[in-house]
Formats: sequence, C-alpha cells, structure tokens
Amino acid sequence: MREPKTDSKYMTTTSEPPYTDTELFINLDCFDDEALEAAYEACRQITKVGSKGFYFSTLFLPYEKRRAIWAVYTFCRYTDDLVDKAPNMTERQLSEELDNWESELHKTYEKTTPPSLSHMLAWKHATSTFKIPKHPPLELIEGVRMDLGKNRYDNFDELRLYCYRVASTVGLMASHVIGFSQPCALDYAVELGVAMQLTNILRDVGEDARSGRIYIPLDEMAQFGYTEEELLRGEVNERFVRLMQFQIDRARQLYQQAVPGIEYLDKDSRLSISVAAHLYSRILSVIERNDYDVFNRRAFVPFREKLSALAKVWYKRKFGAKTTPN
Repeated sequence: MREPKTDSKYMTTTSEPPYTDTELFINLDCFDDEALEAAYEACRQITKVGSKGFYFSTLFLPYEKRRAIWAVYTFCRYTDDLVDKAPNMTERQLSEELDNWESELHKTYEKTTPPSLSHMLAWKHATSTFKIPKHPPLELIEGVRMDLGKNRYDNFDELRLYCYRVASTVGLMASHVIGFSQPCALDYAVELGVAMQLTNILRDVGEDARSGRIYIPLDEMAQFGYTEEELLRGEVNERFVRLMQFQIDRARQLYQQAVPGIEYLDKDSRLSISVAAHLYSRILSVIERNDYDVFNRRAFVPFREKLSALAKVWYKRKFGAKTTPN
C-alpha cells in the first residue's frame, strides 16, 4: 500500500500530524478468522441497511477492499448514531458518550487491546491492513460533536468545516483502503466529501428542520429572502426554490472539481467511486424532479436508475476519453 507524501494541501483542523501513527498498526496474524468473518458480515449488513446507494457502489470493489470499506462505513455510522439516535440524553451525557467512543477508537490502534464491540474487530483489522491513520476518524468524532451545541451555520465557511469533518474524513479513510498514486488524491477526496455531505443536507432539509436544525447557511437564506420560520414550517415558495437552486449549483460544482481525482485512485477501484459519486449527484436531480419539496418527499434514486447509472458510468470509463488532471 502506498503511503501518501506530506505535501498534500488537504484540510486538517487539529494540531495532530495526520500521518505519524503507522507504527501502531498491529500484526494481522493475531486475528481469529471466524470472529473476523462474523465482524465483517455484521459491517456488510449495517452498510446494506444504512445506505443502499453506497452499498451498491461498494459491490464493484475487490473483496478485501470492499469489506474494509464496510468496516469504515460501520464505524462512521455508529459514531453518527451516538448523537442522532439518542434523543433522550442530555448534551453532557452525549459528550461523555463521544469521549468514551474516542477512547475506544484509540484502543483499536493498540496492539493488544481487544475492541469492546464485535464489529469493531473488522475496523481494527481494516486499519491495520490498509494503514488507515488515526487523524481522520478523530476528526469525524469532532464533527459529530459539533451537532451537540450547534444547530445553525452563519455562512458556508462554517458549514464547509462541518462537511469536512463528517464526510471528507470518510473519503480520506476510504482513500487508504482504495489506494492512490499521488498525495493530491486526498485533496479531491475532500472535495467529493463536501459535495456528498451538501447533497445529504439538501435532501434532509425537512427532516433536520423537524429536529430544530438548519444546515443551510443563514447568510445565504437572508440573501434569497427566505426565513428560518418559513423553513421550520416547511414552506416551498419561489424564494426557497431559488435558494435550493443556488445550493444545488454549488454541490454540482464541487462534484465537477472532485471527480477528476478518481484517476489518481488504484485502477481496480475507480469504477466503484465513479458510481458512488454519480449516484449521489443524481439525488440533486431527484430534488429538482420533486419540485424542491424536501419537506414532504424524500429524494432517492430508484434501483432501475442505479442500474442505468452503472451502465452509463461503465461505458464512459471504458470508452470515454480519460485524462489525469494536472
């Protein structure tokens, strides 16, 4: 597995150097095969239920990479659910839960300490197999922690930091599983993560509003004359449509900036990431097709469209002109 150089410009937000902990990775011979297979199967099931589109795209990865990505997804899903699935806990209790989870993460990088959760055995194996650094999952926990005390974002710079922490970090972890030829691949992974998280935000505007959360930047809402009160009531009017069109255009620009970086990934994984990016970007088209009603209609890509997207992406990769970006 190629280790990235340190001249990538990808965004970090803590003082910890991102690639200094490779000496912590453990000997792969110490894993019990039967327990490990059960752990990876649990991760597969969690991924399949949690994100059908993402799971579909992973099926085009080689076996070892595929199941490692399932382990990464499961770690991220569990981290996110610590806050989202615990509505009856106080902010202090949730913060303590995240502190404990951070301690658990540190333990998975130790040579002798077994994980306390069975599916984390797969995570421990994946991090050791593919040398996934500790810095991105730590940043992910910080991103989830942001949801404890912050439910509004004044501008896109604030929102971009959140998107980086909860989504781009996933891309950075996945990049180590997939493999890449140049460190700038990490910069593209960051942009793709922001694009995909912004897509999630636009799809879930109504769901988040019912939880009292608004992720669309407040200064941009003001720019289009759309108020918090209107959003919390679920009003779809001309101002909201223009606001959503603006956000969708931004997301599409981010996809355009990110997709060329796929050519820096290992060849055996490019189709999978191309499919994932294409399917996520299609959610934006479904929002448009639903007349921007993200309050009453959940935007999702039907299975037949997934198959069509697969054929389209495969054909373009097979016969289209591909160039490595400068």
